[in-house]
Amino acid sequence: MNEPPLIVQADRTVLLETTHPEYEATRDRLARFAELEKSPEYVHFYKITPVSCWNAAALGERADEVCDWLVRASRFPVAPPVLAQIREWFRRYGLLRLAPGRGGRLLLQCDDAATLATLLEQPTFAALVESDDGASVAVAAANRGLVKQTLVRLGYPVDDRAGYRDGERLAFGLRQADAGAPGFRLRDYQAAAAAAFHAGGSDRGGCGVVVLPCGAGKTVVGIAAMQLLQTNTLVLTTNTVAVRQWIREILARTTLGPDEVGEYTGEQKLVRPVTVATYQILTHRKGKLDGFTHMDLFDRGGFGLVVYDEVHLLPAPVFRATAGIQARRRLGLTATLVREDGRADEVFSLIGPKRYEVPWKLLERQGFLAVARCFEVRVPLPAGPAEAYAAAGARTQIRIAADNPGKLDLVGALLRRHAGDRVLVIGQYLEQLQQLAERHGLPLMTGQTPQAERDRLYAAFRAGEVPRLVVSKIGNFAVDLPDANVAIEVSGTFGSRQEEAQRLGRILRPKADGRPASFYSLVSADTREQEFARKRQLFLTEQGYAYEILQADDLLADAADGREERRA
Repeated sequence: MNEPPLIVQADRTVLLETTHPEYEATRDRLARFAELEKSPEYVHFYKITPVSCWNAAALGERADEVCDWLVRASRFPVAPPVLAQIREWFRRYGLLRLAPGRGGRLLLQCDDAATLATLLEQPTFAALVESDDGASVAVAAANRGLVKQTLVRLGYPVDDRAGYRDGERLAFGLRQADAGAPGFRLRDYQAAAAAAFHAGGSDRGGCGVVVLPCGAGKTVVGIAAMQLLQTNTLVLTTNTVAVRQWIREILARTTLGPDEVGEYTGEQKLVRPVTVATYQILTHRKGKLDGFTHMDLFDRGGFGLVVYDEVHLLPAPVFRATAGIQARRRLGLTATLVREDGRADEVFSLIGPKRYEVPWKLLERQGFLAVARCFEVRVPLPAGPAEAYAAAGARTQIRIAADNPGKLDLVGALLRRHAGDRVLVIGQYLEQLQQLAERHGLPLMTGQTPQAERDRLYAAFRAGEVPRLVVSKIGNFAVDLPDANVAIEVSGTFGSRQEEAQRLGRILRPKADGRPASFYSLVSADTREQEFARKRQLFLTEQGYAYEILQADDLLADAADGREERRA
């Protein structure tokens, strides 16, 4: 009989044996309340954290069930302090509650007088308290977000039940598919995600994050939440392309008309009942010492709902503005709650807890995502760059590894391997991308490409007129290219899990002919880039994907053999 698959360590690190017969089921259960930190081939390392426990509690997990399962699934006895800490973190979720008060105040209620007394000894929290009766304290309504931020940093999440300010009413419906008119039907998980956020319109909902894979219809979930609330809405997203995709989707899937949906970007600034803006426009300012030019957008338009697309990328100034609008309903949409800046607690306290999540592989099995194959291709550094790499400092080494000239030939080999496919070549460094575009005769799109030209190239790709594109990191986010089925990643942002999720997501729309998606990450062998690749792969491992390691020489040889066969 097999031993249990887990080892739970005293520091709340959990080791999972990947070759164990119960690996997949154990991974899926563990991921509900722990975060993946490292993923070597045979053992994966998870960490149980306060935020991971609070998000689990928000989704209905119970401390006793989690602890009992850990004990059963662990190969060795679990240290009592570990179980005690998990129970304590779960206990803290819901212990503090914000409720409406009087005279512009809110009441912070607590079921444990000793805990409240301890918190009042903390200067950062005590400075926000206006009065104290032993069972609750009064705080200014204007400090609602600041109170929640302060307490979550002290290790105590706040269950915000203080209610919301109604925005201006906006009555509209969803376009339902029928024999006489185009439309769409919400998938079950999309409807469930919107309903979990809405919570019947009660103060138990109205804030929080929905986690769905790229290509699974996060935009549709946002639209469904808007329709449930029937209020003016501000949508914030990553770039102008994403803004226009949101507007297209809203007009196609709802009964709203063009005069009710406005674009607010660097190119035009229309405040309408539904306004779609970029994070960049909100954080624009004329000089470093000047105020943010357009941050007052939150207070215009009568918005009762703010939707944060790609919430894991929320800039710090928008966090600060969000702290001041806690009386508005807030929906975050993302493929991963991982933040490279470590501000997951900020998302939890200011946007809200995780309300709904579906594993990527589950949607793949149900046919809502394409089957994906992931490959890491290890490319040796040629002699010259290898010598330069050995003598360089850390930052220069990263650039030398990313610019490995061997990647140029390898991209050509992969393009020949996928001659009939729709291919995106994605990278970080413009000079490298320019070389690739020139070498292989491909159109190039970067942040410097005018918006009209971007729109033209995206449309040509969707139509099949341009089957291959080279794109910079602008291709990471909210690009609607449903027929793309191959991505070749030539360089990336250090060890960013967010980026890996976004890039894989570009090719996960299911294809009409059932073709699988192929994701290649080109990595300079035995360099720091290989170390970063291991970090990026954490996200894919979390979602159940496995990387197959390929050697560049083998792919180049296969491509050469293919050329000889065609000549014969």
